Amino acid sequence: MKKMINNPDHVIEELMEGYIIAYPEYIRRTELHQRALIGKKRNPNRKVSILIGGGSGHEPAFIGYVGAGMADGVAVGNIFASPSPIPIQAVTKEIHNGHGVLYIYGNYAGDLMNFEMASEMTEIEDEIQTAAVIGNDDVASSKDIDDRRGIAGELLVYKTAGAAADFGYDLEEVRRIAQQANDNTRSMGIGLSPCYLPQTGKPSFDLEDNEMEIGLGHHGEPGIEKTTIRTAKETVQVMMQNILKEGLYKENDDVVVLVNGLGATSQMELYIINKEVDAILKARKINTYKSYVGNFITSMEMGGFSVTLMKLNETLKSCIDHPVDCPNFKEV
Repeated sequence: MKKMINNPDHVIEELMEGYIIAYPEYIRRTELHQRALIGKKRNPNRKVSILIGGGSGHEPAFIGYVGAGMADGVAVGNIFASPSPIPIQAVTKEIHNGHGVLYIYGNYAGDLMNFEMASEMTEIEDEIQTAAVIGNDDVASSKDIDDRRGIAGELLVYKTAGAAADFGYDLEEVRRIAQQANDNTRSMGIGLSPCYLPQTGKPSFDLEDNEMEIGLGHHGEPGIEKTTIRTAKETVQVMMQNILKEGLYKENDDVVVLVNGLGATSQMELYIINKEVDAILKARKINTYKSYVGNFITSMEMGGFSVTLMKLNETLKSCIDHPVDCPNFKEV
């Protein structure tokens, strides 16, 4: 394992410091907590504030999506671990504009516990109304939708929620639109090689050189099967079969496609994967309204990728088309 770091116990603080130095026009650290970052760009029409957060190691998520048209602040946790309730509450207090705060986070035990605790603390101590949308787009993690993990599809929920907030909607309407985006989103991931945790130097999971894991989670959670390496076409066919068998996406539907790299998979490979996804959608007469290809929610240097589809209606289209200006995600 080779990593360009200093002290393994200080990687989060040094990461945040370096990020703030790189983008001082976008973000600042609140004095309330060192793990609470606040955006500097905000649409004047926005009433409701958006708070995102989760574990480090997924960069550019989650810090990279604080900016105009997306989140107003982010709470940062340890590597692959939820932020504690204290920085979540600190961000909430800083970004609150008198109309409530929407939390968006993944469906993981730590996040569920800490964001819910922060919500209770904030509403009781600070009298700030909060609501939540919980990402659960990973079809491989459970047959029960409510038990599914949130993976790369959360990015599209951030974008939808940020646009709805910029449109000036109230908290319940922003939550409703963001929840609709979440409900219309399905993803599946593939693992090719593990990442290595700085504190331990150990791999996040084990795979033989000729193996891949279908349905792997972003933290190395087990998938649905280990198999020998397949071609991009064969792999995408398996993934899309699992996504499409849910019955959510039908002929003539408009969808957003998100091909997300987990850190070590090259852009070249991701574009090949996108080509294979597009071929399957065309064969099903499902229309690609917009596609995103890149490393959006990673797992440090993990090899692999995920494919996400989000079904659109007119409201969601207007949200997807809304401009965004974040350090790691820009659309005019």
